[in-house]
Amino acid sequence: MRLLRWIPQLLCLTLWLAPGAVRGQGSLADYQQADSFGARFRDKVLGQRVQTHWIDDGQSLWMRVPTGPGTHRYKLVTAANGRERDLFDHDRLAAALAAAGGDDFDAARLPLQGLQYLGDNQLSFRAGGTTWSCDLESYVLSAADPAAASPATTVVVLGRARPSRDTGDETNITFVNQTPAEIELAWIDANGRRHPYGAVPAGGERRQHTYAGHVWIALNGAGETLGAYRATDSPGAAVVDGSWRPRRADRRGAAERRGDLSPDGQWRVEIVDANVVLHSTRGAESIALSADGASDDPYLPRCYWSPDSARLVVLRERPVARRQVQFVESSPPDQLQPKLHAIDYPKPGDELPRTRVSLFDVANRRPIAVDHALFDNPWSLSDFAWRSDSSEFTFLYNQRGHQTLRLVGVNATTGQARALIDETSETFVCYSSKSFLHRLAGGTRAIWMSERDGWCHLYLYDLVAGRVINQITRGEWVVRGVERVDEERNQVWLTAGGVDPKQDPYHVHYCRVNLDGSGFVRLTEGDGTHAIAYAPNREYFIDVYSRVDLPPVTELRRSSDGALVATLYQADWSPLLAAGWQPPIRFSCPGRDGQTEIYGVIYRPSRFDPRRKYPIVESIYAGPHAAHVPKSFATAHRGQELAELGFVVVQIDGMGTSHRSKAFHDVCWRNLADAGFPDRVLWIQAAADQYPWMDAARVGVYGGSAGGQNALRALIDHGDFYAAAAADCGCHDNRM
Repeated sequence: MRLLRWIPQLLCLTLWLAPGAVRGQGSLADYQQADSFGARFRDKVLGQRVQTHWIDDGQSLWMRVPTGPGTHRYKLVTAANGRERDLFDHDRLAAALAAAGGDDFDAARLPLQGLQYLGDNQLSFRAGGTTWSCDLESYVLSAADPAAASPATTVVVLGRARPSRDTGDETNITFVNQTPAEIELAWIDANGRRHPYGAVPAGGERRQHTYAGHVWIALNGAGETLGAYRATDSPGAAVVDGSWRPRRADRRGAAERRGDLSPDGQWRVEIVDANVVLHSTRGAESIALSADGASDDPYLPRCYWSPDSARLVVLRERPVARRQVQFVESSPPDQLQPKLHAIDYPKPGDELPRTRVSLFDVANRRPIAVDHALFDNPWSLSDFAWRSDSSEFTFLYNQRGHQTLRLVGVNATTGQARALIDETSETFVCYSSKSFLHRLAGGTRAIWMSERDGWCHLYLYDLVAGRVINQITRGEWVVRGVERVDEERNQVWLTAGGVDPKQDPYHVHYCRVNLDGSGFVRLTEGDGTHAIAYAPNREYFIDVYSRVDLPPVTELRRSSDGALVATLYQADWSPLLAAGWQPPIRFSCPGRDGQTEIYGVIYRPSRFDPRRKYPIVESIYAGPHAAHVPKSFATAHRGQELAELGFVVVQIDGMGTSHRSKAFHDVCWRNLADAGFPDRVLWIQAAADQYPWMDAARVGVYGGSAGGQNALRALIDHGDFYAAAAADCGCHDNRM
């Protein structure tokens, strides 16, 4: 039902773009056709999701291989050579389950959940509401105590509840309640709202239908969250046992090490009446380290002990007056008249709370003055850490305006600050998605991410001298993320985009490189975007890659050199194509500079007729924080639903979006109105030249949020090209 909220806007597009030109466009039947798109083409790709699970020794894995519509078989694969055999005798296990549970079980459709291969010819799994263990020599089943069986959580565990961002294919989560009381389940929608979905009794379990990417939470009777989970493509389990704890991630994904208890266990920090107080853990002694804190300038419960417990860093923050905006809820559910609401809403240019760094000499019960000149205008201060010898602490300073990202070091004796790493830009430093800091053991070296050479790469820094030792990665491609730092082998495992000049530069590939920049190895190869799962010993990995026009391919590869061991499965989409599904068309052409390739996709209706001329609708979202054109395979992209109304729908990543060169990204700086439109117009015109069924004389555009802003701007600045726009909740005034 995702298309329904767009009906009023899309009706406007229909009226503007297709008066009398497209048969039946905009009718109720058309909208029903569009809204049923996902259901009509669901489960028509054999092997779109292949379950693979590594066995603990890393030398073998088992996988659930589709064999036909609704049927599957479990295989055991030897990692060294890719040889497969049945994991167990399917007929014998089906017979054993039928004998134990009284129900018939089809050997080709065994409903096993939470399957674990335990070695020594032992299996553990859930079926028919019971947790079983099975001896694979005798096929004798033993019912296990659910608590003792400890089924594993196989969905993604989140540190906090968050909105559901993606809607993938249908899947399910089995919630296993191992708490002593009933739990409540709730789905979190894209706006962060909770939708109750019933209860699971103590000791019970419940299979919940959902979609990949949807977020679910479990709550106790007091409404406290007991767990937050994100569904994956493969059905999985979420074990609720009371062990989950909320966490808040740092913006760069690096956890700050802080705590109120000193490393030697002697002191506990507490903020009392806005001041810093130490309490002895060995007696009743309490010591006030500060006396100047006040309600309008308090010390914060963010403290960082030196490893030798001799120094303590505490942050202090002067708050600002609340900034509120008001809005009217026109149709509240509980009353006839509208409601006026006020929310806290800092706006660009508003004064920010002033955060400072305080340093205390614990032994001498005194503060040490810290020089703030290098970090006097912070948007944020984060990622605090001490050198292992307690001589210096370091932290990240993100200057307001985001033109400086600095790693600051402060001498623990003098309070003198120095710049260890200075990342500056005449435009902006992309701190949100193109920054990475990893301090190596001892704190004297660090890995740092930078776009200083025009591309997003990694550098090795000497933090004692404050200089670059060497550039770790280089070339006209970008590091998309750091997957692992292996300090023992001096290696970085990373993801990259554009590393293969013959492929779409947005495809994600996995690579490895030595810290000195030598030994670069590309681990993945196939022409698509990749996701991998390493063996526990990291000697091998499963690689699944796909494109919007290529269903998933599952490979077994060797980690030492990326060599292919075996192709384990290639999804079969022939039933999907036979049902009338039209593959998205990938298209690229030079942008405004005549050189840089601009990439996008074209969606056609399932009843596509190449002899007709179709009006074009662009689905736009030009938020500069990412790239937005889908790259991986799915049977139902949102643009395909809209295409069912008789349009050709396009999605494009123009200049100003992320994951390309620094120059490509910089187009957005103080220029959000541009939104890549000069590239988008050229792209649509070039696509229409190549595909005569695209009518470039009838082009509309729609989007939500930043896309809503873009849609309106299309008419304001490019009304000679875009004939109509639909804007949903657009952020049209960036001053707000």
